[in-house]
Amino acid sequence: MGELVERVDEQDRVLGVVDRGEAITHHWPHRVATIVCRDAAGRFLVHRRAADMSRFPGQYNFMVGGAAEVGESYEEAAARELSEELGVRAPVRFALKFLCRGAISPYWLGIHEAVVDEDITPDPAEIAWHAWVTEDELREMARRPTFVADAVEALDRYLNRDARPAT
Repeated sequence: MGELVERVDEQDRVLGVVDRGEAITHHWPHRVATIVCRDAAGRFLVHRRAADMSRFPGQYNFMVGGAAEVGESYEEAAARELSEELGVRAPVRFALKFLCRGAISPYWLGIHEAVVDEDITPDPAEIAWHAWVTEDELREMARRPTFVADAVEALDRYLNRDARPAT
């Protein structure tokens, strides 16, 4: 087996443990935790995914993260992913969660925030390029076809989270 995840239902209740590849193949929802990184000036971290990534290779995103491991909370997964992908430790704060229908498969997406005030050391197996950008620059990048499709909805929900009811 590869990466084990918790298969969840439409209300994010655990149904069992499955291989992530199997969850994707069968379109079974599972949990993904992400982090929106901001610097002290409020800029957003944007990155280009490595060219050999299995999902969205070479595309741009404003979130880092990945699947929550079995028994791991969204917050625990977000903190782990921040350390693995960027080589930093910073407090993560929950922002929102929603059922993302996904370009590849549905998943519950837990979005967290972190202020990163130290140099990052991106994992080159995951991140090929990165930069800090303003909100306007991020919005412009998200309109391009090279931006991860799922991240476009996540960005809209993230930026407008105070204007809509939580899901």
